[in-house]
Amino acid sequence: MTNGLKVGLAGVGTVGGGLVKLLAARGDTLASRAGRPIELVAVSTLEHRKNPDVDISPFRLVKDPVALAKDSGIDVFVELMGGEGGVAKESVEAALRAGKHVVTANKALLAHHGPSLAALAEKHEVALNFEGAVAGGIPVVKVIRESLKGNDISRVYGILNGTCNYILTMMEREGRAFADVLKEAQKQGYAEADPTFDIGGFDTAHKLALLTSLAFGTRTSFESIYIEGIESITPADIEAADDLSYRIKLLGVALRTDSGIEQRVHPTMVPKHTAIAEVAGVANCVAIDGDFVGDAMLIGLGAGGGPTASAVISDLIDIARGSILPPFGTKAKDLKPYKKAQMRAHEGGYYIRLSVYDRTGAFAAIANRMAEQGISIESIVQRRARAELPGYDRPHKGSPAAVVMITHQTTEAAVRKALAAIERDGHVAASPQMIRIEKL
Repeated sequence: MTNGLKVGLAGVGTVGGGLVKLLAARGDTLASRAGRPIELVAVSTLEHRKNPDVDISPFRLVKDPVALAKDSGIDVFVELMGGEGGVAKESVEAALRAGKHVVTANKALLAHHGPSLAALAEKHEVALNFEGAVAGGIPVVKVIRESLKGNDISRVYGILNGTCNYILTMMEREGRAFADVLKEAQKQGYAEADPTFDIGGFDTAHKLALLTSLAFGTRTSFESIYIEGIESITPADIEAADDLSYRIKLLGVALRTDSGIEQRVHPTMVPKHTAIAEVAGVANCVAIDGDFVGDAMLIGLGAGGGPTASAVISDLIDIARGSILPPFGTKAKDLKPYKKAQMRAHEGGYYIRLSVYDRTGAFAAIANRMAEQGISIESIVQRRARAELPGYDRPHKGSPAAVVMITHQTTEAAVRKALAAIERDGHVAASPQMIRIEKL
């Protein structure tokens, strides 16, 4: 067997710790599968962030990650620190310039700097692998970059954040409010103390930027993604979706159109009979529409030490075998500039919930505002009042009633103009709720 692949690891948190454990547990098996041993020889970790469950004493400790990245004693630099820039970016750049292969699970870094880092890797003829950056243990990067190269992909979408999916699942199953389930998710370790990155949709958007580049051969364009989180979803919305045979999921959607590429992250109503509606809890799902393969879907655990460490190991095995591919499947110089799609009608229509004061003329005024924007209503239902709706005290004449409308195909701009006018008219007790209905 040839000489071992010597690895330097920066970051021994949840994922880094999982990697250390996996290498210790499967060393001989991995060596057989890779054709050579994969040897962790050095680590860099901040003292106050050491993982107490992981023993790093057998490895050489290098305090500075940038120094580790350039260390002559390693072949591969594994970056698991996280962060869009700073020391993560500096150390990855240093490793590539020093002719070291790089494996990272840092979606924020790649979403903002992926093409330039890819160009640097290609210049120095080394690998920049990032299977762990998107959907944890689901091998979607390799599937798009390698297995589906014979296809023209028209759409890629999915559930890319386990925290949001867990919250929405528990809200549906137990009828609890968003804030209550979020607290539980934090206690169980599914959500951070500051959960904004997850529930605000930014984590999903970083992953979507990478999937878009892989699927369509374009440069990443995080700033072009429309981002909306799940903070405004209420039990009333969950209940209405259930009655209409939908479930609410936070989706990341990238779609190629005649005018360019559309990227969006937002809560979405998906039909209950679809496979993606059944993806529950902390699971992730990625769906890919190709012209020859048809509709392909991958489902699995999208985060955590074990699943993400599994993805990192697959990248290391590829490097050990000598497989070095363009990071985004297309050489960096050939990645096309990102062209944002023109606004078009949303085929699935929209769900709209209004908390409407029960008074003469209110419903007529709302209908007029919709008509002014050319919005056709498929259905309208008045639902019973719920205590969590803004403006609700107890039912009495003039108190708000929950009104749910489903529109036919229309543009988002038209819906937003109509809802802004409705809110200005003063017939609603709170800001309207709008959720897209996706055709899958």
